[in-house]
Formats: sequence, structure tokens, C-alpha cells
Amino acid sequence: MFFIFFLLLMFGGLAYALWHVWCILPFPKLWKWVVVATIAISFFGMFFIFGGGIERMSLGAASAIYQIGTSMLFILLYLVMIFIVLDLLRLVHLLPSVYLHDNWAATLSITGFLVVLFSWGNINYHNKVRVPMELNTDKPLAKDYKIVMMSDLHLGYHNRRAEFARWVDMVNNEHPDIILIAGDIVDKSVRPLMEENVAEEFLRLEAPVYACLGNHEFYSYQSKAKEFMAAAGIHLLQDSCVSIDGSICIIGRDDRTNPSRKPLKDLIASAPQNQYTIVLDHQPYHLDEAATSGIDFQLSGHTHRGQVWPISWITDALYECSWGSYQRDHTHYYISSGIGLWGGKFRIGTQSEYVAATLKRE
Repeated sequence: MFFIFFLLLMFGGLAYALWHVWCILPFPKLWKWVVVATIAISFFGMFFIFGGGIERMSLGAASAIYQIGTSMLFILLYLVMIFIVLDLLRLVHLLPSVYLHDNWAATLSITGFLVVLFSWGNINYHNKVRVPMELNTDKPLAKDYKIVMMSDLHLGYHNRRAEFARWVDMVNNEHPDIILIAGDIVDKSVRPLMEENVAEEFLRLEAPVYACLGNHEFYSYQSKAKEFMAAAGIHLLQDSCVSIDGSICIIGRDDRTNPSRKPLKDLIASAPQNQYTIVLDHQPYHLDEAATSGIDFQLSGHTHRGQVWPISWITDALYECSWGSYQRDHTHYYISSGIGLWGGKFRIGTQSEYVAATLKRE
């Protein structure tokens, strides 16, 4: 039912936006058809992506289709919001109706606003934010640890090897002891990662990498995603744990996409005791479980904090914490908005980030 409602909302928004675009363009009918058809075809390119059609295309063409189709979803969102505001202003007689019909000033104003907004959103996406964090514990540690944390890399047709290589350089510049990734390393398909041998970039990382699965690893066929992670030297923790130097226990949960994943209490029962315990759990639901289980720190992602405003308002309403530092009892959390993202490369009102944490004994 939710999927049907979402589709109806998308198609309704598309029809509403296209009708207003048709009305507002001061062009002959032929050129109106060209503009409207271009927008519609770009939008429906998303269904070509989800249907797997781009798997049969060259990598360059597939990347272009992916970025155009998913970017149009965000552009249409803002077109709908703009036209709703203009319609409301017209209804309360603060805007003359003529402004919404065959109007050069309106066409140029809206186009200019969208170009500036999405250009800035793209620049903001590429500007990765370093989030410093200090974690303290009274548990014994072999030493102070520098830990780089990330989530939601979404490597694939849009975040390709050259982009990821830049992220690897940023992480190596932190000189970490441990690297943690809270799921969604793969976006939709493992194919572009294999073709570009992205595993080589992971092997350049100068610290061991521990990761859990995200929901997108299931969308990209879990077995293929796991094969890629093994080739990339990633230590996948799927309902399992690992102890580092007898000081830190890292527990990686399977994603909640798997309804049969183990309860956290069962994972803790088999984990070493009296170590600083970190849980990697991609989706930040039921945060109380970590607190009642005595977990020291949990890293999650998944929300992207909506990627663009006002979707960030929706994620803030849906999750107990949709982004940032949080605490329940003695358990600390960080819900990352992700270093990468899904779809069009825009960050409006949100940020792409990685966490540079230092774990010290009090």
C-alpha cells in the first residue's frame, strides 16, 4: 500500500509540474512539447534504472542515464514546491494569473533559481565534512585509538572509482587505526565496481576496515556484494563480532532487511566481556536495544538525513535520531548522513560527512 501511495504521489506531482511548465513557457507549441517530453523522459529513466536496463549498457551511458533520471526526481520535487507556492499566491491575489501563463520573466526566474540551487547542492555534496569526535571510556585500552567512521558510500554508477579514490585519500590523511563502515557500500549494482576494479582503492586504505551490511547490499544481490567486499579486503561482520587488541569489540549486525537476523542480546552473549563495545547497525531503528544491552557506542547511517530539504524534516520525524550525535543512558550513538548518497548528487540543507573519532581511556 505504501508503494502504491508513493507511486501515485510521484505521478501526481509529475503531472502537476508538467502542466504548469506547459502553461508558463512562452514558446510555440512544438517547443513546449519538446521541453515537457524531455522532462518526462528523464523522469521515466528512473524506471529503466530500477528495471535493470542499464546493466546492458556501456558504463559511461549507464552512468549518464542513472544521474539524469535520479536527478530529475529532485528537480521535480522543487518544481512542485515552487508551483504550489505560486498557486497559493495566485489564490490569495498576491500574484496575477498572467504570471503563470506564457511568461518570460517567470520562466527565466524559475530556471535561474533551479540552476543556482542545484549547482550549489552539487558543490555542497562534493565538500565532504570532517566530523571530529572524542570518545572516552573507563574500560582498559591497549592504547588510544583513531577511528574513522563512514556510512552510505553508495558506490556504483554515480559514485565511481575516481570519486572514491578522493575519499580514500581523505581517510588515509587521518592516519586511523581502525575504519568502520555502517553499510550501503554498494549502491545498486556490483557491476561498475567490478569493471573499474574499485577493490584496488579499498586496498589502499592504511587501516583494517570493518563493515556491516546495509539494505542496498540486498538490492545489489547480497552474494555479489559480499564477493566484492572480500576482494576489497573488507572484514564483513554479519551478525558476528571481532576483538581488537583485547580492548575493542566490534559487533556487526545483519541489516534489518533480513527478518531472521539475530537479536542484539544474542550477539552480545557471544562477545568478549569488559571491552569497549561498538555496534555497527545500518538502520537506526530501536536505539533502545543498544542502551539496554550496555553497548558503549553505535554507528548507523541509512537516513542520509533526507539528502535535500524538506525531506530532512520527514527523516527527523520518522527516526528517534536521524542524524548526528545522540545518547541514551550510557550508550553513545552517531547516525551519519553518509559520505555518499543515492541518486542525484545534491545536498541541500544536509551534508556528506565522515567521522574522525579518538577513543581514549578516562
